[in-house]
Formats: sequence, structure tokens, C-alpha cells
Amino acid sequence: MSRVYNFSAGPAVLPTPVLAQARDELLEWDGAGASVLEISHRGREFMGIAESAERDLRDLLDIPPAYKVLFLQGGATLQFAMVPLNLLGDKHTIDVVNTGHWSKKAIAEARRFAEVNVCASSEDTNFTTVPALSEWRLDAEAAYVHYTPNETIGGVEFPWIPETGAKPLVADMSSTLLSRPLDVSRFGVIYAGAQKNVGPAGLTIVIVRDDLLGHTAPNAPSLFDYQKQADNGSMMNTAPTFSWYMAGLVFAWLKQQGGLATMAEVNQRKANKLYACIDESGGFYRNPVEPSCRSWMNVPFTLADASLDSEFLQQAGRADLVALKGHRSVGGMRASIYNAMPEAGVDALVGFMREFQRRYG
Repeated sequence: MSRVYNFSAGPAVLPTPVLAQARDELLEWDGAGASVLEISHRGREFMGIAESAERDLRDLLDIPPAYKVLFLQGGATLQFAMVPLNLLGDKHTIDVVNTGHWSKKAIAEARRFAEVNVCASSEDTNFTTVPALSEWRLDAEAAYVHYTPNETIGGVEFPWIPETGAKPLVADMSSTLLSRPLDVSRFGVIYAGAQKNVGPAGLTIVIVRDDLLGHTAPNAPSLFDYQKQADNGSMMNTAPTFSWYMAGLVFAWLKQQGGLATMAEVNQRKANKLYACIDESGGFYRNPVEPSCRSWMNVPFTLADASLDSEFLQQAGRADLVALKGHRSVGGMRASIYNAMPEAGVDALVGFMREFQRRYG
């Protein structure tokens, strides 16, 4: 069966070798006599899967020993609540940077639990830049600083990690985690929904520094308590076993590719090719984001003549280039080019875009 080039923002494309391995192991996993979907999350077999996945993720990101790695449910959206419930402590305020759609979601949810100081925002540029650190107005009494390194919808990305001193830095890395090397020690909490670069939907990775555990709000549900989740190996209830297993396969695949330094080289090359096609089109295609803040993972673009949008998408589909329609809030097109999108897929999209411009430009 032939496969298309899938540019979906999430659930996103998975590596073909990972899918093939999962297919081959689906009926029976490693001589267990049962599918990986059927084995107990507390049994010896799955405990081995879980331990291997965490070990590989720690290796890939070089996670320091003083951090816990949690494999949770509820998506990154649940973390908009779990983070303040765990980190607020006896404080009342948090600092949040607003760079677009997912920042706004995080702000709205956090306001249920804390006073939110929007310490910086790029709303005045329609979220096409990131605010310079010199413009940030941090609250000295805030418990932590939250930001979104990559906005999946707007395609704007921080090209640097903010320096927040002793105040913990919290990052929603749903669409950028594992796309390149990362200095985890710069962060208090990193969280990411799996359905971009990690695996299928249903799993959320949380990496939390040890000293931030044990301060959960007394009225928080037990499942929301990072300390309790860490103490129970992320298995306070039935874990998302299949998503966890698939994430483990992805981690192993990433190591086979040469690790995150290799992935960074490929990802930057893919992004550069696509942005060059847009920038060299003479205005036929346009990306609104300031070049220094362009996302490696999510590339939104518009056509100068919006009446061609439908034709572009139809012809792209016939060329096996799918899921290119932009988010409903911004329109146009969006190509998400996560780790599992092969460079050949970006080459095929660039070739199609140039041919489409030749015929309609």
C-alpha cells in the first residue's frame, strides 16, 4: 500500500519503520502470547517497555538525574492546569509570555488557579515575532515563568531559551520536543503532548525538576500531583500503554538515526528548503513570520490569490501531499514537517509549489 506525504499538525506522521514494527508486533509482543494492547501495565512485560522508553528518552535529551520523567494522560492542555496546581505553592502569581493561540489557552486555564501576569506579548505584531527579553516585565513574586517555545498554529518559534534566573522556567514543547538537542537543565518543567514528534495521541511527557515536587495544592486531584505520579512510576491508574509503547519505538528510532544532533541538521535543512521556496516566489506565496522567529516544525503560508486555495489543496491531494490546509483561525496553508516527515516529502512539496506557481502565477 502506498503512503502519502502527510503534513498534519497532529496527530502527525510517524516513522514508517516504527509503524512496521508495531504492525509486526501487534498480535503478539516478544513471545508474551498476547498483543502489547492486552498485557497488564503492571506486568513484567510492560514494565520492561516503560523502563526502556524512559532510558532512551533520558539518553536522547541527556536529562540530568535530578529530574523525573512522567508519562501521563490528558494532553498538553491538562498541563495548563497541572503546572499551576503543582508549582504555585504559597504564591499567588505566575508570569506567562503570550505568543499566540496556545499561549492564550495556557493563560486562560491558569487564571482559574492564579493571578496571571502577562509579562510579555507579541500580540502587537499579530504574533509574528517573539518579544525581546529586554521587554519582559517579570513579577518578582511570581512562582514561575511559562512560555510556548513553538506556536503550532502561527508558526512562530523562540530561537533562544529565556534566562529567568532562580525563577523556574516552564515550557510547553508539544511541537518541538525531540526536534533538536536541548539543555534540559535550563528548565523547571517541560511538557509535551505526544502527537507531534513523540508518538500517537494519548500520551503526555512531563519532565520536572525534583525540587519542584511535593508542593501540590491540597485540593488538587491525586492524579494531578506530580509527586504522587513520580512515586508510582506514572501508573497511579491504567497507563496509556499503547501510546507509551509506540513512544518507546520512536525513541529507539531516533537513536538509530544518530540522535537529536542529526535530527536537528535534517529538520533545519527541511525548513530552509520550504522557506526558500516561499521567499523566492515573488509574493505568490507568503509566510508572515519574522525570519529569525520562523518555526522549524510548522510552516504556515498563504497564496497571494486566496481564490486559488481550494485548487491548491485539491491538486496537492492528487499529488499525494495531504493535510496542508491551514488552521481555521488563520486560513491559508500549513505544512508541519516534524521528525518523521522525510526530506523527500519536503522536496516533493517544494516541487509541487513551484509547478503550481508556474501554472497560476
